[in-house]
Formats: sequence, C-alpha cells, structure tokens
Amino acid sequence: MYRFLLTPRWWGINVFAVLAIPLCIFMGSWQLSRFEDRVQTHQQQEDRSARAKAAAARPLESLLPVDTVTSGRQASARGRYDTAHQLLVPARTLKDKHGERQGFYVLDLLRTDGGKALPVVRGWLPGDAGAKADTAKVPAPPKGEVTVTGALQASENQGTDGVQAGGGLPRGQLGMISAASLVNIVPYGVYDAWITQTDPQAPLHAVPPAAVEGSGLDLKAFQNLGYTGEWFVFAGFVVFMWFRLFRRDTEAARDAALGIVPEGDGGGDHDGDHDGDHDGRDRGGDGGGDGAGASVVASVSGAASEADDQGDGPADGRGGGSGASRGAEHGEDQGEGQGEAARAGQA
Repeated sequence: MYRFLLTPRWWGINVFAVLAIPLCIFMGSWQLSRFEDRVQTHQQQEDRSARAKAAAARPLESLLPVDTVTSGRQASARGRYDTAHQLLVPARTLKDKHGERQGFYVLDLLRTDGGKALPVVRGWLPGDAGAKADTAKVPAPPKGEVTVTGALQASENQGTDGVQAGGGLPRGQLGMISAASLVNIVPYGVYDAWITQTDPQAPLHAVPPAAVEGSGLDLKAFQNLGYTGEWFVFAGFVVFMWFRLFRRDTEAARDAALGIVPEGDGGGDHDGDHDGDHDGRDRGGDGGGDGAGASVVASVSGAASEADDQGDGPADGRGGGSGASRGAEHGEDQGEGQGEAARAGQA
C-alpha cells in the first residue's frame, strides 16, 4: 500500500521535508536567542546606568572610546567653553513627568587641555530653535576654566531618534551630534563622544542619557521575536503538508487495492460508446430508409420498362400482362434485396 513512497515524486517530498524542518527550527531558535540576548543586554544596561548615576565621575580619557560598558558612565572634563560656536539641536523630544515635549538641545564645545573639544549638551529647552522668543531664553555658557560632569554618550548616527541628517538647517543649528558633523563647523579637533550635563544651569532641563544602540527593547528586538514565530510556523506548515499529501496518496492506494474506481474515471468512454451506438443506429436507420426507398423506385422503374417492352408484343395483350407481371416480380426481388441490406446496416 505504501509503495508510492518509493516513487521519485515522494523521494523529492521526503528530502525537502527532512531538510526544511530542521532548518526552520534552527532559524527560529537562533532568532529567539537573539531576542533573549537583547533582553539581557537591556537589563544589564539599566543596571549599569543605575550604578553609573551613583558612581563617582571618572576622567574623560579613561572612558574612551565609548562602548556598551562606558556608555552612560559619569565622566568629567576640564577646559573652557568656546562661546563663539554655541549650537542648537532642533526637534528633540524630552520625556519627563509632564509627558513628551518638543524642544531643542543647547550644545557648547569645551576646549580641553589636550587640544580637542568635547561636545557638551548643557540642557534642553521647550520651543522652536528657529524662534527668537525661545532662543532668547538660552543662558550663556560659563566663562573661564570650568570642570564639567555628565553622562558619556556615543556619537549619534542617522538611525538615532530625532537626528536630522538631511542638512538644510539654518546657521547656528546642528542636526546630529557627532564629530563628523562638527569637523566642518569648528577649526579644531573634536572627540568622538559627547556628554549630557548632569546639573544644568537654569532654566535648562537635564537631558537623560540614551541607551546604547542595540541594547534596548527596540524595534529590532521585537523583529527577532516576530521572526522566531514565523520560522516555527513554517516548520509546522511543512509537517502539515507532508501528512496531508501522505493521507491523500494512502487513501488512493487503498481504493485502488479494493478496486474502487474514483468517480469520473471511465465515465467518458462509456458515454462515448453509448453515443457511438446511438449514432450508428441513427445512421443505420437512415441508410435502411434510403435503401428501401431506392428499392421501391427501382422496382417501379423496372416494371414500367418491361411493361413498355412487352407492350410492343402481341396485340391481344397477353404479352403486356406477362411483362408487367415479370416487372413486378423483379421489383419485389430488388426491394427484398435492399431491405436485407438495410437490416444488415442496422445490425
């Protein structure tokens, strides 16, 4: 009954199922592990941020370059603010007890003793960076040598929330906080990092440090979770289709062993034979009728011909009568022959 499993078609189906099911399970497990890693990294980052807030600030140089361990740590740097290059970072959202509010960052460059400048986000203000009424509230940076303390952050990129990488901003505004964006604005080197000041000057609001990219429960994490479900669904679909095809072919083999012909098989031949017989009988009947008619015509014609021939005989009419009689007999013989031919056509 299961000999159909040895056919080339089923060899292909079995090989596909054997390869596809483990592959789907492996890919689903891998995506699930990626999601679990992101959840674990997110928890570690939150714990690290909590410890960093309570830990003492460390010198900037000891925390560079910025990575998943040093991001969010309290860093300190000493230098002088470049008051000639104060910048505003527009369209930045701040989440606080009042909800989400739209505003802008106030960014100044701290010239350190090492020669490079450190971008410092001194705080956030609500409003529009292009409105004079809102920008008039920005306090001037402190003068002289100062020590700045804040949470260390990595340079932003195009995927960071709020970044305007398209350019076209007015003079004095910056769309992305990074060394690559600042290198064409200031005539000195810039650290590939920035800090958000912990205790900003009033009326500025402190900007909370952002989580390290790829360490939070962001869209990519939930994409991994969605891909996990998809791969497992694919594996279940392969199993379902294999059993469905197997059951269908098993039922067909069982019916064939019992001599059960599926409905519709052979029906066309039976109908064709029936129609052919019916058409043959119709054509036979037509042939018989035509033959019978022809025999009658032929017999009448023969009788008339012989009657004419005999009519030229003796004047007493006996010859004509006998000729007519022979003509009639000849016509009957021909009619019987044509009738037998018609019956043979019907048979």
